[in-house]
Amino acid sequence: MRAIRTLLIVVVILGGLFVAADRVAVWYVEDEAAGKIQSSQNMSGKPDVSIKGFPFLTQVADSKLDEVEVSLDGGVTAGTGDKSIRVSDFDATLHGVRVDSSFTSAVADRATGTAHISYEDLSRIAGQGITVGYGGKDASGTSRVKVTGSIPLPMGVVKRSVVSTVSLAGDTRVRVHAEKVPSDLPGLEGLIRSKTDFEREITGLPRGIKLEKVETNEKGVEITLGGTGVRLAG
Repeated sequence: MRAIRTLLIVVVILGGLFVAADRVAVWYVEDEAAGKIQSSQNMSGKPDVSIKGFPFLTQVADSKLDEVEVSLDGGVTAGTGDKSIRVSDFDATLHGVRVDSSFTSAVADRATGTAHISYEDLSRIAGQGITVGYGGKDASGTSRVKVTGSIPLPMGVVKRSVVSTVSLAGDTRVRVHAEKVPSDLPGLEGLIRSKTDFEREITGLPRGIKLEKVETNEKGVEITLGGTGVRLAG
């Protein structure tokens, strides 16, 4: 009985040491991964990386992590052509992340996530003299945005606001389009639309991430993200 008791104590101690070693290892890799993701994706801040699943060390031995969560409350500065836009509250869940032995390369089989763009940040890339804000809901309960632009005319500057929809134009582009434009002067509709209707490409997100859905609310634009073969580093 004494031998059995001693064996059990040894097993418990070794198990505790294994768990401790496993948690130390995952903490170290999470911190290293956050730094590599920040540098490889040119993120404005260091993301929070959380590796799920236990034990972690057996996942490392297989060179594949079951699930990894990446979030950045401070946001991601993503390129939009010759401009940049701050994508705030970026969150992504990565499944089947394949890594090399030195953790310099990481590619996820599949990824899902969300990102938020404020109206203030959207106005910055809309164009000179254009502001974008919340436009309330229509009869069906769908949220709209209000776009205001100033149009220079021979008789002076004309300022108009239109109610617009925000939609996707492909995998990486966001489109803002006015539902109806006031045309109290000949040719004014075209001039207004040249200011208030626009498309912008959102780049700078992890390679393989695509825009899947866009919605608006009082706080801004909510984007649903997804993709396969998402490369985080390397």
